[in-house]
Order: sequence, then structure tokens, then C-alpha cells
Amino acid sequence: SSTLDGLIQYAVKNSTVIKKSQTQIELAQAKREESRAQQYGSLDLVGDYTHYNTPRTLMPLTPTLISSGDTVATTQNLFTTGIAYNVPLFTGFAQTRQIEINDIAKQMSTAKASLTKEQLIYNIRSLYLSVLAQEEIAMAQRSYTHALKKLTAQIAYEVKIGKKAKIDLLKVQSDLRTSQTQQEILVSNIEITKATLSSLVGKNIGSMSPLNIKVRKPYYSVNKLYEQVSGLTKVEMEDMALSKADKKIAQGESAKLPQLNLTSYVGKNYGEDLASKDWENETLWQVGVSVKWNLVDFGKRDLSVQQAKIAKMEAIFNKEQTLLDLRKLLTQGVEKIKQSYAEYLGNSAELRLLKKSEGIEKVRYENDVSTLNDLLLAKGKKQLASAKLIESKYNYKKSIYYLDYLLERGINP
Repeated sequence: SSTLDGLIQYAVKNSTVIKKSQTQIELAQAKREESRAQQYGSLDLVGDYTHYNTPRTLMPLTPTLISSGDTVATTQNLFTTGIAYNVPLFTGFAQTRQIEINDIAKQMSTAKASLTKEQLIYNIRSLYLSVLAQEEIAMAQRSYTHALKKLTAQIAYEVKIGKKAKIDLLKVQSDLRTSQTQQEILVSNIEITKATLSSLVGKNIGSMSPLNIKVRKPYYSVNKLYEQVSGLTKVEMEDMALSKADKKIAQGESAKLPQLNLTSYVGKNYGEDLASKDWENETLWQVGVSVKWNLVDFGKRDLSVQQAKIAKMEAIFNKEQTLLDLRKLLTQGVEKIKQSYAEYLGNSAELRLLKKSEGIEKVRYENDVSTLNDLLLAKGKKQLASAKLIESKYNYKKSIYYLDYLLERGINP
């Protein structure tokens, strides 16, 4: 049978949810490497063909070449092939800021993957507990159905010998049918919940091992728990968003600085010499540095910087709201544990009393002191209290797991 820890270990390796988050990390890594590669420029193989209406020389004419008297090949069909290398020398630190932004994006993708894993673990735990609770309630329902069958058989015999009225048999048969229907519904719900759990884990799940749940009085302090939130991944992500916003502002400011680029080329010009009718070629190479400094763009750069500053303000507000939400959620989590504990104690006491009540009603009915309705009502109340007790026990454990999820203790509890 499957264990909770075994399903979690399988899911964190094979679940499609985890695989999808891993692809996001790989995508962020690829973008990071792309931005780093851009600072090394590009090496291109280039080629060109041009037909002119008048002859052109295969290489530029210079005063030295003209004074030498050497024959210069000319052609109307000029072919060019070569290699060009272009690299930005200075971009106002725009490239550096982009690399830093992509570094942060990579860290955020990793953090998101960690939170996704925490969410997956909590969902698996919650569904696992739901299945166990439904199975335990179904077991109690089967015991209730079995008890009603025995009561039905007893009353049927007493009707036959004239001790009980026919109406009593009809009443208990009606309750028996209701119990059997409820039992079938529970079995159906178990299969539905198991199917949902199987989808999360990434494999079909059969039988499941029970958990040893001990309900203890909770001792939690919201203030002490809140002291731990600064180290949580979700808070660190908000800090990353703030850092990313700062880099965006600096990147916008870089547009106000000059842009310096290096361009170089080496290649050959080919063509059929109009005079000799032979194919000639000339080798050419060049290296140059270009500077571009935008003086006026009518406020475009300032607006870009302003947008980045607004994004930073939004990131600040998001962090503040995240911290407020965490305090609220921690308060809810602690109170849910306390409520579940109180419900468990109340349901335990109620079940003990109803068991005694059922025993008394059974004796009274057998001695014709009370009606069958009183006995069936006592049995029904006991069954309902039993189901509530089972549910409150598992809800208590769910609340513990929810607090672990909020504090990101699912992976390493």
C-alpha cells in the first residue's frame, strides 16, 4: 500500500506540476545565458551581389593607387563575400543591468519552483487525509449498516411471532436502505478523491497506509511564528522583485549615456574585369568605432524611467501586503488548529454520551418502554457523532499541515 511520505517523494520527482516549474527555471537560465552572450557581439558571414549600370572598381580608388598608374579592374557585376564582427563596447551599462535582471529572474524562477513544491506537498497531504477520513467514516457506516441488519432480522422475527408491529419493521428497513445508500456514496467519494490525488502525484493509487494521528492541545503563538516570515521564500521573492525594479530603473537611466560600438570586416570583392574579361578579386578589411549619443528624444527616456519607478513602488506595496497577508493567514492557521482541537474534544464527549444513550434506548425498546423511533434516533445520532469525531481528528491534522505549508516546512518539516 502507498504511504504518505512515499507519495510525496514520488510526486516531487515525477509530478507534471514539478516538471512544469522546472522548465520555467530552465527557460530563465536560457534567457540569462542569452543576455550574457550578447555582450560578446556577433560574428557573421556576409555576401552580396550588385549589378551596376556603369563600371565599378573592385576596390576603392585612392590617390596613391591613381598616381601609380596600375591598371584597376572594373566590373558591372560585383560579388562580395566576407566576415563581419560587431560588438558593443559601451552601452551605458544597459547590458550589465539586463544580465543582472535575468540573474534575478532566474532566482525568482527557482523560488517559484520551491513554492510550487510546497503547494503540491500540502495538496497531497490534504487529499491523503481526506481519503483516510472517508475510509474510516465508511467503515463506521458499514458497522452501522450491519447493526441495522441485525436489528431488522430481530424485528422481523418478533413481527412473525406477533411481538412487534409491522410498522416497526418498515421503519428499520427504511433506515437500513438509507444507511446502505450513504455507504455507497462514501465509497464513490473515496474513488473521486483518490483519482484527484493520483492526478497530483502522477501515478495510479490503490490502497493507502493509515496514519497514527495524536490529537494534542495546541500551544502556538502567532507573534513568535511571525518572527520567522522574513526568511520565507515568498518574502524573499518580494525582495527579489524590489531588486529587479531597481535594476530596471538603472537600465532606463543608461539610455541617457552614449553608446559605443566596434565594427570590423574582412572579405573579398569579385567580378569579371571589363577590359581583360578575366575574373579578378581584391581583399578588403576595415575596423571602426561608432558613437551614438541621443541628445533629445522628447521625454521617452524619462517616461521609461518613470515607469520603472512606478513598478518599484508597486513592488514595495506588494511586499507590505504579503507581510500583512502572512500575519492574517498565520492567525487563521493557528485558530483553525484550536478549533479542530475543541471540536475533537466536543465530539469525543458527545460520542461517549450517545453510546450510553443508545444502550439505554435499546433496553427500553426491548422492554416495550419506548418506541422504535427512539432507538433508531439514538443509533442515528451515535453514527453522526462517530463520523464527526473522525472528521474532526483528520481536520486537526490538516490544520497542522496547513500551518506547515504557510511556514514552508513541507519539504523539510
